[in-house]
Amino acid sequence: MTKITNLYTDGACSGNPGPGGWGTVAYFDDGSCHEFGGRDGATTNNRMEMQAAISALQFFASTNQTQQCVLYTDSEYLIKGITQWVKGWKKKGWKTAAGKPVLNQDLWESLDILDREVQSHTKVPVSWQHVRGHSGNVGNERCDTIARGFSSGQPPQLRQRSTMEASELAPVAAHSSKNPVAPIPSPPALQIVPMLEEQTVHADSNEHIPREVRVAHLHHLIDTLRITDEIAKNGYLIASSELADLMDINASAVTSRGDSWAWRNWIVSRVRREGNQILWQLERVDGE
Repeated sequence: MTKITNLYTDGACSGNPGPGGWGTVAYFDDGSCHEFGGRDGATTNNRMEMQAAISALQFFASTNQTQQCVLYTDSEYLIKGITQWVKGWKKKGWKTAAGKPVLNQDLWESLDILDREVQSHTKVPVSWQHVRGHSGNVGNERCDTIARGFSSGQPPQLRQRSTMEASELAPVAAHSSKNPVAPIPSPPALQIVPMLEEQTVHADSNEHIPREVRVAHLHHLIDTLRITDEIAKNGYLIASSELADLMDINASAVTSRGDSWAWRNWIVSRVRREGNQILWQLERVDGE
């Protein structure tokens, strides 16, 4: 049995909420790959991202792997949820710091159980890594194609390892193509992009700025965060240019971050396009 070296996952949704799809690709050390995906008629982009990861872990566990593997995703919501937030949610009875029910709890529970079972039963760690979406990365782009294909009801032909036993594919066979093709080369060396974070400011970098100015900046920040919370609470959609103003960044920096990403206490998700504007939705997520 050859070894899985990399797992790629991605989700897509038309409308968000709306019809969605997910895609997963497993790359093996012999240069072959195995692809699978699925569809949900009424879902969200975040749920599809999570479903793709759940299926990836199921597949990994079913193939009796004995070496470390890396799971790549372009969803910061997924990465931060499974590596940071889920422990706090469980301690609070699946409630956020604000006391509200955690969104997508059913999938988070499944993902958490699978992640822990893979670590404990197979004794093989699966590490989670973020990769920038739509940046030309072979694995990420292929998962995006699969996810969007299933979302639109026109799934692509999936590459499958013809040498694998049927029992090894049991967890994902219902969503898999039955037409295996010749092995393809492994993806090229990956350029891992760190998750979006606030720029680090050293303690002495603002010493030359008067205290009154620094306090004024803090008041402005608090006002900005309050406005952001109000937008998220009421479910308002916000255009890229407006979101850029809120975050005090260039508008191009908004659209280049992908369809779903984290900013401070919120997950920012692309909803739809209206004319020449992309509309975004903010979702408050308290990780502690």
